[in-house]
Amino acid sequence: MTYEQWESQVPWQIREDPIWKVEAYRLGLFLSDLSRLDVVLVYKHKVMRINADQLYRAASNISSNVTEGYSRSSPADRARFYEYALGSGRETRDWYYKVRGSLREAVVEHRLDLSTQLIALLVTMIVNERKRAGRIKKRSSDAEN
Repeated sequence: MTYEQWESQVPWQIREDPIWKVEAYRLGLFLSDLSRLDVVLVYKHKVMRINADQLYRAASNISSNVTEGYSRSSPADRARFYEYALGSGRETRDWYYKVRGSLREAVVEHRLDLSTQLIALLVTMIVNERKRAGRIKKRSSDAEN
């Protein structure tokens, strides 16, 4: 499934929410849906079932944590949840590597690339929120003096 095919199937209630503008959210949600399809194949190998569960949990947590962070009012809170999403992104990439024998090579390569793209986006989001938090702290301390 391509991103465009997937996007056309996302309900309007999600696409019309302001968070839809956040690329890391959209890609995280896409990766979560892809992982749901992938774990069905991984789960067929009895020895890999625990890995399949971990993969799906990690991939699903990316967009959930971006959503939670986006909904927070302070930059420090947003950064914290984006850091959780970053951890889940790295964990997802790690699990895809570990289950690579259960999926086609092209699928694994796509998922590793998508995870890496998400990681880069999340690092940028975290840095930006940390900078905002620092500016707000500085303004607050300037106002007190």
